[in-house]
Amino acid sequence: MTGSRAEGAYLRALAAFKTPTLDLLHGRYAPFVIAALSQMFSADRPTVAVADAHVEVGEMLDQLRAIGYEDDERRLPATTGRELCRYWVKVGWLGQQIDAESEVYRLTAHAVRALEIADLTGGGARVSNSRVRTLLEAVERLAGNADGDPARRLRRLRAERDALDAQITALESGAADPVPDDELREEAENVLHLSRGLPADFTRVAESIKAMQRDVIRDLRRDERPTGEVLREYLLRGQQVMQSTREGQAFAGALRLIGDPERIDELTDQLHGLLARPFAQLLDGTQRAELDMIGRRMELGVQEVLTAQRRASHVIAGQVRTHDPARDRQVDELLRDVIAGMQAWTQTRTPETPVDPLRRLPVASIGHLRQSLGDIRPPGSPAALITQGQDVEFVDADTRAWGGPHYAELEAHVAGLGDTFDLGEAFQAITERSTRRPVDLLGLLEIAHRNGLAEADGVSVVETVRPDGTARRFAFGSVTAQARKEEER
Repeated sequence: MTGSRAEGAYLRALAAFKTPTLDLLHGRYAPFVIAALSQMFSADRPTVAVADAHVEVGEMLDQLRAIGYEDDERRLPATTGRELCRYWVKVGWLGQQIDAESEVYRLTAHAVRALEIADLTGGGARVSNSRVRTLLEAVERLAGNADGDPARRLRRLRAERDALDAQITALESGAADPVPDDELREEAENVLHLSRGLPADFTRVAESIKAMQRDVIRDLRRDERPTGEVLREYLLRGQQVMQSTREGQAFAGALRLIGDPERIDELTDQLHGLLARPFAQLLDGTQRAELDMIGRRMELGVQEVLTAQRRASHVIAGQVRTHDPARDRQVDELLRDVIAGMQAWTQTRTPETPVDPLRRLPVASIGHLRQSLGDIRPPGSPAALITQGQDVEFVDADTRAWGGPHYAELEAHVAGLGDTFDLGEAFQAITERSTRRPVDLLGLLEIAHRNGLAEADGVSVVETVRPDGTARRFAFGSVTAQARKEEER
């Protein structure tokens, strides 16, 4: 082996051991991580609420410590369930997302692959007649499809037809021997082996769609090309997200095979029928449950990929509609300033340093802004609307009739009532019809309140006249008022 080949093999091995899958399997606490993930997630529980996951991991730690595994060769992590889950998200073993307005954890493709390698179900991969036959049939089918000679393909198809005809003849004559239970069990184990790779495949497709979504958003925010060109290209990618990745194209082909609900129902019926056969008793309980869950596992995998596709299309379309390069740059600059400020603050502070909370945002005292650059005079208050003793002149008498109280007439009327008066009697004594409106009653009450009033027992009832001639009666508690303020006497 040459030095270049050895170096290339070594570099590939180094890169492989830097992947999250092998990092999980060779970590210090790998047995506990594998055990915790296998306990939390299953085929019928692909997601776990964040709060529930923190509690379950914490309880598992407490139980193992109580049993005595704290002093094991690979000791248990000395931390909490929440900190462990956060770390697993950071290193790429758990994915965090929003599902139905709640935050959940989901296994990444690396973690699923690690669980497959660990194989806690006891159904480890081994050479068998069924597995070898599956491989040979796959190679034969590949060679036949790749063969460009029509004559050889015809001979191969006729040979397959002759073999099928021979099987049909044997069944019709009753000479066919039943398949032994050991062979059926072997084929069932091969089916389970094949099905264990499905969750990682589906998760890998969903993660590739999410990675493509992040690439699209990042390119949009960079704004390196004309906005119109960026919008047209990435809007098309958002609509065709499944065809934009290699994994997505492979999944689209698989979806054509299993996307039909009738096909899934037929698969479920076949699995239930297999479990009722005598050879199924040769499988252990875990294998039988796993065999029964194959259809459900495929449904959940398809749903996971389709959900990731819809979410990516929604996010990309939203970014396209709200794309504002200037605002994005301002947000980026603000975030960089915040991060720089936090870094500078942490250099002079310790974790025990108290932090004063910001109870309210500061308000800038701007004052009066000059309205014209050519006006050098200082700002002044606006001129009074009316002067003392003047009233507004209305051109339209009807507009004035429907306006506010006649304060001047009401104050003149009050001045001739003596030192004190009853508010209801004072209003009834007004002779001018134009000053007997409901609004004038309020104006008279305002004048009485300004000069000073006192409530009395009883109820006063007055009759008002609106400008259109209709009468309205009002009842209120009796009030005794003063004609002038105390300081004016």
